[in-house]
Amino acid sequence: MINFKKMFSEIEISRDLILLLTIGGLYALSIALSNTFVNVYLWKQSKDFMDLAIYNLSSTIMQPITFFVAGRWAKKIDRVIVLRLGVVFLSLFFIAVLVFGERASSFLIILGALLGIGYGFYWLAFNVLTFEITEPDTRDFFNGFMGALSSIGGIIGPISAGFIITRFASNIGYTLIFSISLGLFVAAVVTSLYLKRRPSSGQYLIKRIYQERKKNINWKLITNAHLVQGLREGTFLFVISVFVFIKTNNELALGTFGLLHAGMSFIMFSLATKLIKKEKRKKVMLFGGIVLYAAIYLIVFDPTYTRLLIYATIIGLAYPLMLVPYSSMTFDVIGKAWKPAEMRIEYIVVREAFLNTGRIISILIFIGAIYFFPAEKSIPILLLILGLGHTLAAFLLLKLKPQ
Repeated sequence: MINFKKMFSEIEISRDLILLLTIGGLYALSIALSNTFVNVYLWKQSKDFMDLAIYNLSSTIMQPITFFVAGRWAKKIDRVIVLRLGVVFLSLFFIAVLVFGERASSFLIILGALLGIGYGFYWLAFNVLTFEITEPDTRDFFNGFMGALSSIGGIIGPISAGFIITRFASNIGYTLIFSISLGLFVAAVVTSLYLKRRPSSGQYLIKRIYQERKKNINWKLITNAHLVQGLREGTFLFVISVFVFIKTNNELALGTFGLLHAGMSFIMFSLATKLIKKEKRKKVMLFGGIVLYAAIYLIVFDPTYTRLLIYATIIGLAYPLMLVPYSSMTFDVIGKAWKPAEMRIEYIVVREAFLNTGRIISILIFIGAIYFFPAEKSIPILLLILGLGHTLAAFLLLKLKPQ
């Protein structure tokens, strides 16, 4: 064991936990560097919200399918191998973006599918490994520190990418940042080689874990919360960044937005690791969820760049307050559910199926709205409706029974 007494309040951190945090950090930096700008890259080629929706829908549909397959392979083969597959497919996604170049908007479904498969393999393995490597007394630390690493990636990535893109002619800057992301994923694959192999065995009982919702009220609440969480994420993940670019027509301005959001998140995630105690989780989570929804009113009717920057600041502070206790409670419920050691993979797969179902519903509603009504009129209304997702999730988890 590695003892970080002075740094982490005498919490002892295992070698595998450090490796998992390293992989998560490399992933976060790569995604922060490029993912926001992929949507803008596609927007610049087509100027059509429908294209963005199709690309994101393709990705979101492939995720639960891949989670199901990845869960079976993790159960029969090895979770670490599944993690590597995720990083490999994410690398293939960036290779495809580089190869398609200025024709990328003609391959939306292929790009979205590669991204979704990569996410599915990666997050199934990462979540299962998180459950296995952390304990109840290190879980808040891990979630908070992982959030801090993600925020550091968010601080470095968008502003660096925005600066690079605006300093090069044509799409050379985009090519460079996508290449850097590819290199970071290669580094993540190499790091994963040092993780201890974690083979599994036993039956793959997805149906049984889904039916556990009828017997375990806490598990039902967790899955329902993830469904409504997905309602917000499905649309917000790509609409807001495009809003910023439309208002400024400048990638550096979008990078500044990302920098401000990530900087605030870093501060709050760092504090969350120290301040959020188990008995305060529900109150903190609810406060974060309410603030996330209230912030939407800043931008929904008049999304000026100044208002968008204020919005970035507020949600940067609110997301950690929501997500750190939310994630910890989710893993705690799984840990106390029916056969958590044998069925941990199935619990993760079912949870992600609900989350991605919410995202799919969100994007389908978005597609229907902009197909039948003008985008400039329908999108603000959609944001107010779908933006309730995290707030509803927080209210649902207030009903969790003591375990």
